[in-house]
Amino acid sequence: MTTLTSQGPDPAREAGDRRKVLVLSTTAFTLMFAVWLMFGILGIPIRKEFGLTDVQLSWLSAVAVLNGSFWRLPAGIIADKFGGKRVLGTMLLLTALPAFAISQAQSYPLLLALAFLVGFAGNSFSVGIAWNSVWFPKNQQGAALGVFGAGNVGASVTKFIGPALIASLPAAGLLGGLMPGGWRGIPFIYGCLLILMGLAVFALAPRTDRFPGQGRRLADMLAPLRDVRVWRFGLYYVVFFGAYVALAAWMPKYYVDVFGLDLHDAALLTALFIFPASLLRPLGGYLADRFGARTATYGAFILMLVALLFMMMPSGHIVLYQPDGLGGVTNHEVMQYQLGLWPFTLCLFLVGVAMGIGKAAVYKHIPEYFPKDVGAVGGLVGMLGGLGGFFLPPLFAYTKTLFGFPQTTFLVVFVITAVSLLWMHLVIHNMMRRATPHLQGQIDGAAVHGH
Repeated sequence: MTTLTSQGPDPAREAGDRRKVLVLSTTAFTLMFAVWLMFGILGIPIRKEFGLTDVQLSWLSAVAVLNGSFWRLPAGIIADKFGGKRVLGTMLLLTALPAFAISQAQSYPLLLALAFLVGFAGNSFSVGIAWNSVWFPKNQQGAALGVFGAGNVGASVTKFIGPALIASLPAAGLLGGLMPGGWRGIPFIYGCLLILMGLAVFALAPRTDRFPGQGRRLADMLAPLRDVRVWRFGLYYVVFFGAYVALAAWMPKYYVDVFGLDLHDAALLTALFIFPASLLRPLGGYLADRFGARTATYGAFILMLVALLFMMMPSGHIVLYQPDGLGGVTNHEVMQYQLGLWPFTLCLFLVGVAMGIGKAAVYKHIPEYFPKDVGAVGGLVGMLGGLGGFFLPPLFAYTKTLFGFPQTTFLVVFVITAVSLLWMHLVIHNMMRRATPHLQGQIDGAAVHGH
């Protein structure tokens, strides 16, 4: 009988540990994302109870989005330094405190402060990215980060369960008032789930975690942020994630105002955008692993631009004139243009598909270029994308006021997408020229001679 005493890691055990990390982080992120954006639905009964204006209501979501983006850089660095298990588990338990407090808030200023605090849940993204990156080999990172990022589907959790729970919970609450009723029951339930999930992370995650930033100076961990590529990836993520967050909050109102739908139907059609933008991240990761992150990003940009081109055109008509050859006009025809509800929804669905693929493709770049600094780089890129979700809705409102038609929302997204694609193309073109300078003369010469 032979006993194996290899000092190398056990492949089966390591694969099992990787699966634990992926399952726990994805489940936790889905819950945290639902908590982060819960005011998109809770805002309606909150406005009624507190008598809020639309501006006051908008700030509840805005401050949550802001705090869920601002700390992504330090959260990623801390995860690299102390391990994703400790950081994610602690974040889950701490976020439960403001969630419980929201269920008891009795004034708008207090509710606004608590919305800011509970928004910290959004920073769990960079922690999960750093944690999964250090556990998965390079050829599996795209798919793993795509699966983790599919936790974005948490944005639609409250949209589906919230209205039914609010309607079913009695105003007096349950368990003798221990669990509050109405809309207040939602943050209370989320608080309980956050505690359970935090305990699950500490109990079920691999006992020995990995710390790629342990022992490194903070200055060394921040050094890659001077690289312009990091900021370019951040702009890409504004397109694929920031615009996703902004549109997820903006589209129910758009459907109501432009197509005259009720809020229930508007929320369901918005979900047709949220699902592909979230659940197709694993597909985006697979495509980035299979064909390269650059190719997947290119395809996502182009698909978005084609769909947005139709969505940003305001309803109107085109007049076609037929000249008589003598400087006059013999006849003219009028062509009406209006993007109906279902063609519009199809275009929005395609934008969601592009965003789902693009979000994963952007994060596939990061461990390839910065394998030792995924926490810092991924944190900054995530922070920039999240801040895009904070600034874009006011920009949508200002451009609508300036131009006078609601389709300017998609004009804004079209412009930042086109700028991102152009920047990416110019960078790649310059890289190709530097990599093959000996071919440049042949290409230019062929063009001169008409070949």
